[in-house]
Amino acid sequence: MALILNIETATKNCSVSLAKNGQLLACKELNDGGYSHGENLHVFIENLLNETSVLISDIVAVAVSKGPGSYTGLRIGVSAAKGLCFILDVPLISVDTLRSLSASVEVQKNEIIVPLLDARRMEVYSAIFSGSNKRLRETQAEVIDENSFKEYLQKGKVYFLGDGAEKCKEIVQHENAIFLDGYFPSAKQMAQISYDKYKIGDIEDVAYFEPFYLKDFLITKSKK
Repeated sequence: MALILNIETATKNCSVSLAKNGQLLACKELNDGGYSHGENLHVFIENLLNETSVLISDIVAVAVSKGPGSYTGLRIGVSAAKGLCFILDVPLISVDTLRSLSASVEVQKNEIIVPLLDARRMEVYSAIFSGSNKRLRETQAEVIDENSFKEYLQKGKVYFLGDGAEKCKEIVQHENAIFLDGYFPSAKQMAQISYDKYKIGDIEDVAYFEPFYLKDFLITKSKK
């Protein structure tokens, strides 16, 4: 029996789930428009264990969303996951944030899914997956313009989702473009992905693992 704790903090959604052999048992999450991970993450983990009557010692691995996403959010999630792995002496599993976001929708195998995360201004973090969740293009940071994703839109339906999709609506105008509202990375979708990685021993070095920021963290000086 593989009980895995999944942690998702890459965006404004603070999300934690517990899964058994890839099947979701329970999930606690909050997406209130702000970054409340520091206040809620450990409370959510404790509440989740209490509600499912699972002992923390029963957990065989901890999975964390590795990014891309919010620098601060990723740091909080990874730090918490590492701490638990050290204490429990269990492996750390990393899950691609955009892959789990893509897995939140079901489309035809010949259709395309483009998960998008807001990267400020007109830039987004994006990846491209087939309807069977096969990666068609690696994750990258890009500025959206009228030619974005054109080669895929010409082939058939393309589904855009995530908080970066809002930026594309007015710019990426094509009859095959379908924009889905209300989707964000969640620990729910991490359940099967983390279990699949656990089964094949695809784990991280707890001491040296770092989130996938994609871009350097920049501190801007105040104009005051």
